[in-house]
Amino acid sequence: MSEIPKSLVRRTEWPTSVSRPVVTPLQPSVVYASPDPDALDAQYADASGFTYAREGHPNAAVLAQKIDMLEGATGGIITGSGMSAIGAVFLGCLKAGDHVLGGDQLYGRTLRLMTQDLPKFGIETSLADPTDVVAMRAAVRPNTKMIVVEVVSNPTIRVADMPAIVALAHEIGALLVVDNTFTTPRSYRPFDHGADIIVHSVTKLLAGHSDATLGYIAARDPDLRTAINDANVTWGLTPSPFDCWLAERGLHSFELRFDRAQDNAAKLANALAQTKGVKRVIYPTRPDHPDHNRAVSLLNGRGGNMFSLELTGGREAANAFTRAASEIAFAPTLGDVGTTLSHPASSSHRGLTPEARGALGISEGFFRVSVGIEDADLLIAEMTAAAQATVS
Repeated sequence: MSEIPKSLVRRTEWPTSVSRPVVTPLQPSVVYASPDPDALDAQYADASGFTYAREGHPNAAVLAQKIDMLEGATGGIITGSGMSAIGAVFLGCLKAGDHVLGGDQLYGRTLRLMTQDLPKFGIETSLADPTDVVAMRAAVRPNTKMIVVEVVSNPTIRVADMPAIVALAHEIGALLVVDNTFTTPRSYRPFDHGADIIVHSVTKLLAGHSDATLGYIAARDPDLRTAINDANVTWGLTPSPFDCWLAERGLHSFELRFDRAQDNAAKLANALAQTKGVKRVIYPTRPDHPDHNRAVSLLNGRGGNMFSLELTGGREAANAFTRAASEIAFAPTLGDVGTTLSHPASSSHRGLTPEARGALGISEGFFRVSVGIEDADLLIAEMTAAAQATVS
């Protein structure tokens, strides 16, 4: 009698080995099987292991642990994007009737979320200049439950008065949320300075290759961490295992990439500041930066890989600049291994009126530059030539 063949749709046990993989395995499974209902109950009771990928999966857990190491955090949460991380924080920590105070130069989509979407849920919002604690204090209300800031603003590269903002948040009993995407823990670790919640767009410098879209959240208080994660799971802000796997791979070279890109940024910013066609360059460690002294002390002397520049011309000059710099990607992103140019007036801040952009210092000739790890001399040659091409 012949043996009954096994079904091909039944999963095969993973091969065992006395050796182990050097690279983290990619595990795309959506569901995880348990031996019986009692075991599943026990697993949910002590929050161990994995059951359903929307509630967590191994690749997200590995990535979270590594970013936790960088930020001095525990229990980090990985989400599907930087904006989903911001959204999960709002959903998990706020309710109708609460007020959120934000820096007035937050990332464009964060500004939109605060000013247009949160009010639909009965959550009040206002914005103030984070470089001016007097303005921040004046915007506080009796129902202020949260303050949200970036250490270095996007895209104007201003440096927030973090010691004063931390003191203000503690004084009024508000949660302080710091978006640390620009600065990264290489320059600034928010928990070391008194923040309550850290948010990252892992998509940017941490992953570093423009091929993974992810966010990260760390909360100092375990109860807040639970509330945020519940929102993350309920609203389905789940990250892709493949993106987590890619980001972890990128994270291995993060410190090397950061240091090389930062060195390039300082050299390029200084060269462009002396180039015809460039009206101004904004880089934290340059002596002419409006927050220079604060930047040097707050960021441990690290200027980072980001700077902004303003051309003497308007939109015509902007078009000429990007066309002349044809080897540099004109794309609304940052933190890639390659240098990229972003034009806020036509991308991140296009939703603002020209007057509102002008109030932030964003003109039609304004660019944000994310510097990569190319040869510095090559970048200087390409960018200075492109700037000079804008001058008739």
